[in-house]
Amino acid sequence: MAQLPALVEMRKIRVSFGGVVAVDDVTVDLRAGEVIGLVGGNGAGKSTLMRVLSGAHPADSGEILIDGKPVAITNPRDAKALGIETIYQTLALADNIDAPGNMFLGRELSTRGGSLDDAAMESATRNVMQRLNPNFKNFRTAVGWLSGGQRQAIAIARAVHFNARILIMDEPTAALGPAETAQVRNLIQQLKSEGIGIFLISHDIHDVFDLADRISVMLHGHLVGTVNKTEVTTDEVLAMIIMGKLPGQVSQEELAELHS
Repeated sequence: MAQLPALVEMRKIRVSFGGVVAVDDVTVDLRAGEVIGLVGGNGAGKSTLMRVLSGAHPADSGEILIDGKPVAITNPRDAKALGIETIYQTLALADNIDAPGNMFLGRELSTRGGSLDDAAMESATRNVMQRLNPNFKNFRTAVGWLSGGQRQAIAIARAVHFNARILIMDEPTAALGPAETAQVRNLIQQLKSEGIGIFLISHDIHDVFDLADRISVMLHGHLVGTVNKTEVTTDEVLAMIIMGKLPGQVSQEELAELHS
């Protein structure tokens, strides 16, 4: 049986700002129902690479394929039309509005009479939340009063409701406590089971090992490599992040030095 094309393929992506090359000849791919952990130190180029996919910043060269077909992504509207949604660390939620209001922010539903259809928006929000987080009950509370995990669930629900197939998640568990982090992990498992592909940008190596299927490591704008999580240790991935060396290239002495 022929293997289906990758959900997303970014080929030979290059981005420069003035004379500085932020992303240099990077190729990554993502399959349906998979989480790719995108890791590297500050300035590695991982966020810039994802800004290309989200339409926030055009690449100087390279190409993007969705389901094996080349696509043009010149702005965030193009990305959304292709089912690509970004959940930023700040979540981009309006604190003074409830969950349905946030889910439909900028895409509100109206009645035939032209007024806001609050009942339809709440019903749709309840349906999505039933899938993602059945314990969520605070549908009429301003989201500024909710926990970090609940806010993350609303941001994810908004993306899923508008038919996201590809999610870019930027540090989804940053500043969350253990219980809320567990909530977000459950959400990600649910998204995977629905066939949604996720690029997970994270500084937290343990987060990445918990959630990712494969890990792509960047250093100084280059792709060090992509590895299967089950075939590497956290130390080997740290060596990729810090030294730019693949697991087969790093010595036991160098791995020991990571902890000295």
